[in-house]
Amino acid sequence: MAVQKVITREEATAKILEAKQTKGLTWEEIATAVGRHTVWTTAALLGQHPMSPEEAQKAVKVLGLGEDVVSAVAAALQEIPMRGSLDNAVPVDSLIYRFYEIIQVYGTTMKAIIHEKFGDGILSAIDFEMDIQKKPDPKGDRVVVTLNGKFLPYRKW
Repeated sequence: MAVQKVITREEATAKILEAKQTKGLTWEEIATAVGRHTVWTTAALLGQHPMSPEEAQKAVKVLGLGEDVVSAVAAALQEIPMRGSLDNAVPVDSLIYRFYEIIQVYGTTMKAIIHEKFGDGILSAIDFEMDIQKKPDPKGDRVVVTLNGKFLPYRKW
């Protein structure tokens, strides 16, 4: 009886990234093969969401992972993750830092407007969708990020 190889979620992500680069795949191509949105699939492959067995099998197939790790990676993709991939310190990656900066500058404004329009509550990160698009502009291409989350009011008891 063969013992199934076990790898950590971090090791699975490293193998996924290596296979993606080797095959020259885009996140969108992988997401299409999996049958999910590009943002959700990318987050899942980077360790932030669990995949169903069917989704995991589609992912490892399109990535063309070697037989020696395919079942271990598929199993890791199905684990419920420890969400949140950033350290507690201010991020140093330039792109991620800009999102941090946006929240530092506009976070209180976002909160004030959301509370004015909806009342006392939060934007769900569970019942949530995100989309990222490229918008051509003669002065330089624009990044369009859409955050779409259910409003969850605080309740009194």
